[in-house]
Amino acid sequence: MQPIRTFNVSPSLPPRLEPLRRLAQNLHWDWNVETKDLFRRLDSDLWESSHHNPVLMLGTISQSRLLEVVEDEGFLAQMDRADRQLEDYLQERTWYQKQREHKPKECYAYFSAEFGLVDCLPVYSGGLGVLAGDHLKSASDLGLPLVGVGLLYQQGYFAQYLNADGWQQERYLMNDFYNMPLHLERNADGSELRIAVDYPGRKVYARVWRVQVGTVPLYLMDTNIEPNNVYDHDITDQLYGGDIDMRIHQEIMLGIGGVQMLKALGLKVTAYHMNEGHAAFSALERIRLLIQEEGLNYPQARQVVASSNIFTTHTPVPAGIDLFAPDKMLYYLGYYAEIFGLPKEQFLGLGRENTGDLSGPFSMAVLALKMATFSNGVAQLHGVVSRQMFQGLWQKVPVEEVPIAAITNGVHARSCVAKSTQELYDRYLGPNWSSAPPDSPLWERMDAIPDEELWRNHERCRLDMILHVREHLVKHLTDRGASASEIIQAQEVLDPYAFTIGFARRFATYKRATLWMRDLDRIKRLLLANKDRKVQFVIAGKAHPKDIPGKELIRDINHFIREQHLEKQVVFVPNYDIHISRLMVAGCDIWLNTPRRPREASGTSGMKAAMNGLPNLSVLDGWWDEADYVRTGWAIGHGENYDDPNYQDEVEANALYELLEKEVVPLFYEHRDTDGLPRPWVAKMKDAIRLNCPFFNTARMVGEYAQRAYFPASDRYHTLTVDNYAPAKELAAWKAKLGEHWFNIRIKDVDVSAASDIEVNQTVAVKAKVDLATLTNDDVQVELYQGAIDANGEIVNAVPVVMDYQGEDAQQLSIYTGNIIYTASGLQGLSLRVLPKNPHLANPYEPRLIAWAE
Repeated sequence: MQPIRTFNVSPSLPPRLEPLRRLAQNLHWDWNVETKDLFRRLDSDLWESSHHNPVLMLGTISQSRLLEVVEDEGFLAQMDRADRQLEDYLQERTWYQKQREHKPKECYAYFSAEFGLVDCLPVYSGGLGVLAGDHLKSASDLGLPLVGVGLLYQQGYFAQYLNADGWQQERYLMNDFYNMPLHLERNADGSELRIAVDYPGRKVYARVWRVQVGTVPLYLMDTNIEPNNVYDHDITDQLYGGDIDMRIHQEIMLGIGGVQMLKALGLKVTAYHMNEGHAAFSALERIRLLIQEEGLNYPQARQVVASSNIFTTHTPVPAGIDLFAPDKMLYYLGYYAEIFGLPKEQFLGLGRENTGDLSGPFSMAVLALKMATFSNGVAQLHGVVSRQMFQGLWQKVPVEEVPIAAITNGVHARSCVAKSTQELYDRYLGPNWSSAPPDSPLWERMDAIPDEELWRNHERCRLDMILHVREHLVKHLTDRGASASEIIQAQEVLDPYAFTIGFARRFATYKRATLWMRDLDRIKRLLLANKDRKVQFVIAGKAHPKDIPGKELIRDINHFIREQHLEKQVVFVPNYDIHISRLMVAGCDIWLNTPRRPREASGTSGMKAAMNGLPNLSVLDGWWDEADYVRTGWAIGHGENYDDPNYQDEVEANALYELLEKEVVPLFYEHRDTDGLPRPWVAKMKDAIRLNCPFFNTARMVGEYAQRAYFPASDRYHTLTVDNYAPAKELAAWKAKLGEHWFNIRIKDVDVSAASDIEVNQTVAVKAKVDLATLTNDDVQVELYQGAIDANGEIVNAVPVVMDYQGEDAQQLSIYTGNIIYTASGLQGLSLRVLPKNPHLANPYEPRLIAWAE
């Protein structure tokens, strides 16, 4: 039966408790200990059963309980403190204000297909979403004028449960938006704010919900409304659900709808950040608006858009990139080609590395790279991999100079460090530890934390994790209809005093979740042989619903547990989420990571573990490759890559066993004092905190994005759009001139002052004559390019040196001179090159033009 009218019923709170409503609606409560404790104090059982959802709590708590606490002076005092803390947080002078005090008004838009903020808002699948959520939290902490853009999924990502055979099953739960920390955006007349996005033969409508993340609003689009048809309702039904057509529907809504939503909200965005390629269609819509509403042509509009766009890739392999068939692109988005005035093949070329491949698919990552002047990977090693993967987009540019930077990921410290551990850090390090840089004297106080306090606190975290895991397993087995003996067994899993290895991540095959099981005899000896050195595993993670090999890994682990009778020593925790993650990174003793290098772009769970004092035990991939893995954990292998994957697994499994047997487990159990305190292990814990926390956090990461990407992009936007876009028009015309004449450039005579044999530190003078055709010295930069010669005869580790312009000779050839000094012996090489030069370019490779001496 359909209703004839609907009502949104709000909780009825006594006036004295109104601050609770404000506290519940701002996710600042998630990283504010006082506020979180306040809601837990209000009703601890309801706090747990609501999945830590204060909005749902206030809507379901009994009036009698509210009447009790309104008379509780202690509760009211805590509520007032929490309310003041929120107000102080919202009003404080921020890092951003100090950095950009005299700049024009700015707004940065951060697009992501998923956001993992809190466990009561399940619109994320894993690391990408949690990183996006942490990005917003730290943007708020730093005071950035940033807004998030995403989709609000009716069912979100699936809830995982295992059948009796250990096979992953999926259950999709309906999200009740009206009982979540969400606010429906409305027009001035009270009606719902809606946008309309063009799809083939129809418009699809979306309403807008806001999540307040501290000072940062996150705007999420919802298509599950009338008058959309049933199929269009499902665009925001499931995260990464459906077929390839549903994927392109979702990415159109995210990118194109996201730009329209920002416009409808009245936001004047000066920098756009595409977190992965899912949002790359936003660039097309921005160009359309500039053409149709501002009167620019396509090259001018593209210049404005690219200059203010930022793209972050998280994908270390081509298989992880969204690709769409050419006919599908033209069916859904071919009208953009007409608006842009581009032939269809040229339009499709925007998403192709090889524009001459007329049958090639359309790549969202390639589109994003072509439409952004700042792009980056998410760790230093991932930056190297990305430059290699996309080098073809910058023909003749040396791979190390491909303009894809690296900004190493981080995690939001106040969200992932256990409450008791935060209180310990606050007491001994001071309240600024969560954002203090590596050179802060604050970290020298790490040794002031008594070993006993740090260790006893960790033991309590381990016990807390084990108790929650047992409770979680009992509920899972009860829901599945398991036998009484299985449920009793679940109540006894894990030893609160045993060395506990944690492994939790998405179950993709390259992460090698079963590597530790490779040698049955050795792993059983490790787990069972020594009663005085107990070892146990806690494992969690989901496989994508369509990833059969990933599901097989989960089943293999559960079969292994059952067949080897290891139910007490090895536990797979179903339905991994933010809550379970926080328990595990605080309660395990060491964090295991075994990806196949270099396929782990970053891997943030190990950072969270380190902040809680856990050493890492990991392959040198992602973030761990740049960490101090000697002092803060152990490296599995030395970063080798073998052609035979089976041999690689064999080598690294043996390395893992060797470390566990001879170094890791002995360090945990040996050298204990009379109080049972493992002081060498605690010293490693302190190093894990001291050396990892100040760098691998999102305060540093978002600050780096601001300084390297947001500030320059926003400045370029303001520069190019003044005087009715006059600078953008000039830059576009200049690029057109470059494109017309560039290939006529010739490096003619090159005169080198030295012979082929020189000595270290000898100065070599170089003079070159360059035919710039119709271009001038103002258009170009001529560089010496020198470095060592590798086995393939290529210059490597080159150091470019800008040459000085000396005027023209009688033949109108431009004369350039420069000096180089070779500081290393051996076979060295020298070349010359010409690059575009313009003060409005983000980098000299932006026009994708380069000329080399032949």
